[in-house]
Amino acid sequence: MKVDLALLHPPSVYDFREKSLLVGPISDVVPSSPIFEMYPIGLTSIGDYLERDGYRVKIINIANRMVLDPKFDVEKKIKKIKTKAFGIDLHWLPHAHGSLELAKIIKKYHPNVPVILGGLSSSYYHEELIKSPYVDFVFRGDSTEELILQWMKQIERGEENFSIIPNLTWKKDGKPIINDQTYVVDNLDEFDIPGYRYVIRSVFKYWNFLDPLPYSDWLKYPNTALLTSKGCNYNCLICGGTKSSYEMLCNRKKIAMRSPSKLEKDILFIQRFSRAPIFLLNDIRQGGAEYVSDFLNRLQNRKAKLKNELVFELFHSAGDEFFGEIEKSIPKYSIEITLESFDEEIRRVNGKFNCTNEKVIETILSALNHNCSKIDLFFMVGIPGQNYESAIKNVEFCEEIHLRCNQDKRLSYFIAPLAPFLDPGSPAFENPELHGYKKFCHTVEDHRNALIQPSWKYMLSYETKDLSRDDIVRATYESALALNAFKYKYKLIDELTYEQVKKKVNYSLNFIDEIDRIIQLPEGEKVKGFENIKKEVRELNSYSICGKDELKWEVKKNYANPLSLTIVGLELLIKDKFNNIKTTFAKLFKRKK
Repeated sequence: MKVDLALLHPPSVYDFREKSLLVGPISDVVPSSPIFEMYPIGLTSIGDYLERDGYRVKIINIANRMVLDPKFDVEKKIKKIKTKAFGIDLHWLPHAHGSLELAKIIKKYHPNVPVILGGLSSSYYHEELIKSPYVDFVFRGDSTEELILQWMKQIERGEENFSIIPNLTWKKDGKPIINDQTYVVDNLDEFDIPGYRYVIRSVFKYWNFLDPLPYSDWLKYPNTALLTSKGCNYNCLICGGTKSSYEMLCNRKKIAMRSPSKLEKDILFIQRFSRAPIFLLNDIRQGGAEYVSDFLNRLQNRKAKLKNELVFELFHSAGDEFFGEIEKSIPKYSIEITLESFDEEIRRVNGKFNCTNEKVIETILSALNHNCSKIDLFFMVGIPGQNYESAIKNVEFCEEIHLRCNQDKRLSYFIAPLAPFLDPGSPAFENPELHGYKKFCHTVEDHRNALIQPSWKYMLSYETKDLSRDDIVRATYESALALNAFKYKYKLIDELTYEQVKKKVNYSLNFIDEIDRIIQLPEGEKVKGFENIKKEVRELNSYSICGKDELKWEVKKNYANPLSLTIVGLELLIKDKFNNIKTTFAKLFKRKK
C-alpha cells in the first residue's frame, strides 16, 4: 500500500538479535524493553496533522516488530514500502545506532527517496547528521508538524525551495545548509499529543495493528499518556528537557501548555477504548494556579463519567490544598515523584524536588490522606555530588519514608542508574567539569559506538568525580539488593519476586566480571566467549533490578470493550474519508483560481 510518508521507529541497537549485550537495568523503570521499542509520541502528532491535510502517513514500529518476532525481516519490510518519503526519529540518544542503520537500509533499496530525521537529539546533532550519506533532511525543534507539511507539499509539487522552511537542515549538491530556527509553537491545541485518534484510525485504514503498536506489552497493558506542556520552568542539571536545553535546541524561551479543555477532551476520548491509567506528562502546576483550577474544575464536572485512573507527575512539594482539589475532582488518581536522592543538598544543587526531607514526607502523607491510590518514588545512581555511600543510603530514606507513612502499601520505591547517557543539551552535558562529570561521548558516532559495547558499564557516556563507571554499576546493584530486601521485609513484594530479583542482580554482577574477563581475550576467543554467554545475557536484560509487575497499576480490565473500539475506529475512518474528499476539492478549487 502506497503512502506519502512512512515514519519508522528504530531499535536502540539495530542488530541486537545477533549481539551479546548486557544492557542491565537501563530500561527497568520505563514501559519498554532494553531495545527502547516505545516510539516518541511526536510521531503520532505528525501523522495526525498531515492526514488532516489529506496525506497518507503510516507509523511502522520496526523495533517492536523485531522484538515480537525474532524472524522479522527488516530489509524485506523496508524494501516493500512504497512512499514519497521516509521519516526516522532520533529523539533519544539510545537510538543513535538503530536510526542511522535504518537510514542506511532505506538508501540501499530506495536511493532516490528522501530520508528525514527529527527529535531533540537530532536537533542537537543536526550538523553531524546531515553529513551522513543516508540523511537528506533534519527537522529541528519540538514542534515540526507544520514544517513537515510544508516540506511534503514541496515534495508533492516537485519543488526544491527548501530554503523558505524554517528550522530545516538540508543539503544541496552535497553542501549542508542550515535554515534559521524561527518556528516556535506557543499554542499546542492544534496538535494531538499523542495522536491516539490517528493511531486507532490507521489500524483500520491500513489494516495492520502490529506496525503502530507503541511497545511490546501494550496489548497486555495499554498505558496511555498526554503531554501537558512543551518546555519547562526548571533547569535540572541532568535533564535534556530543561528550560535552558529547550531554549538551545528549540529556541523555546518559555513553556507552552496544552489547554485544560483540550486535555479534558483527550481524556474523555481515551476512555472510549482504554481503561488503563492515563499519565499526565510533566507537572501541571507549571501552568500556574488558574490553569490547575480550570483543569480540575472541568474534571470535577465530569467526575461521574471519568473511568480511568489519572497519574500526575510532581516536580516539587505539594500539600492538602492541591491534593484536596484532585480528590474532589477525580475518582482515582496516583502520583509519581522523582526524588533522585535522599540528600537535600544534592537535590538543591541538581534542581530536582528542592525541599527538605520533612517536606517530602509531608507531601507523601498529604497525598495518602487524600485518597491517592499509588505513589511511585524514584531514586537515581550517578547524579552530581553523589558518592558511593550516599547512593546506597537512598534505601535508608525509603525505609524512613515507609515507617513515617505507617508502612502504607500504596507506596512503591525504585532505584535506577542515570543510564546510559547524559542528555545532550542538559547543563551537565554542556559543562561536565563544572558539575563534576567526565564525559566520554561527544558526537553521535561516540554514542553509536558506546551502544554496541558488551556491557552497560562500557555503554555509560560518563562518570563523576566521585563515582567511576565501575562504581556506578556496583552501587546500582548494591542499592537494588538492599531495596529488594527492604521491599520483602515490609511485604511490598512476594517471596518469588524477591528471590528472582536477588538472583538476577547477583548473576548480573557475575556477568559484569565475566565480560571484563572476555574483553581481555584474543579476538578469536573473545568472539567465542561472547557467543557462549549470549543466551544468559538476554535473560538478564529484562527487569534486572526490580520485579516485572512492580511498575504496573492494577486495573480490572485494560480495554473498554471490542465493540467500542471498533465503533471508534469506524467513526474515525469515516471522518478521514470525508476530510480527504473536502481536501481534494479544496486543492482543485485552489488550482482553478
